[in-house]
Amino acid sequence: MKSSSGATDDSLLRRIAISLQYEGSGYCGWQRQRQGVSVQGELEDAICQLDPLRPIKAIAAGRTDAGVHAAGQVVHFDCCGPIPAERWAAALNGRLPSTIRVREAVARPSHWHACHSATYRRYRYTIYNGRRPNLFLAPWSWHRYHVLLDEIVMREALEGLLGLHDLTAFQRAGSNRPHAFTTVQDVDIERHGDLLVVEIQASGFLYGMVRLLMGQLVALGEHRLNLQTFQRRWQERRRDEVRESAPAKGLCMLRAGYSEPIFSKGGWYDSQPRYSLATSDPPLDPPSAPGFG
Repeated sequence: MKSSSGATDDSLLRRIAISLQYEGSGYCGWQRQRQGVSVQGELEDAICQLDPLRPIKAIAAGRTDAGVHAAGQVVHFDCCGPIPAERWAAALNGRLPSTIRVREAVARPSHWHACHSATYRRYRYTIYNGRRPNLFLAPWSWHRYHVLLDEIVMREALEGLLGLHDLTAFQRAGSNRPHAFTTVQDVDIERHGDLLVVEIQASGFLYGMVRLLMGQLVALGEHRLNLQTFQRRWQERRRDEVRESAPAKGLCMLRAGYSEPIFSKGGWYDSQPRYSLATSDPPLDPPSAPGFG
């Protein structure tokens, strides 16, 4: 309903939270930009078709970069139309491109915020460490076929990041954050044959953080970088020495979490498949070369 001045009565607004998936390769990232197609833009346009009485602003738990995927991105928006909260998922999916899907929609109180209320974000990076190319894995993983990655040293490096730290070394230029402190809450790396899966959970992530970190971890795993140099780089905030960024296609925002459950587990928790291969075909051993740094 609109007032006599033509403005929407804010008392009629309802807050909707959605669990969102997207295949990020065709998008310039989550956030609307002057050029390029964004996930936020596609979603807001779809919402406006269903609730045209007011301008729509969709707020996400995290801003994923161009090419990055999401399995459980969390978004909220305010609406004033008659659509029940639980019907928004089906209604939006009928208007969104096939590379964006709403898994679940629920009503939330007006003070709840997809970004500010989140207690963590969790990302997964998939590395295909097999010798031969595999087109079925190509859109979702980074193919590193040069050498068998040493996940033991990669794990040791990851575990050293746990806790509250200034991670300026893993922040790309262009960030508008006032500082680079974040709390890394959990890390994990698992090998399943030729596939390595790295997961990182933190209170928040810096601009480009996971991709820069993964570039360093792979250099460690290939023994092109030693652990002491890795530790010095981030502890001394040597951003100038962190030059390798992993490709976006291997990265997926797994989920954002809150102090109380928002969605059903099936509609939110872990909807990116863990890939597996029937056989292992690791890289051939290359000639030994000293690490750098």
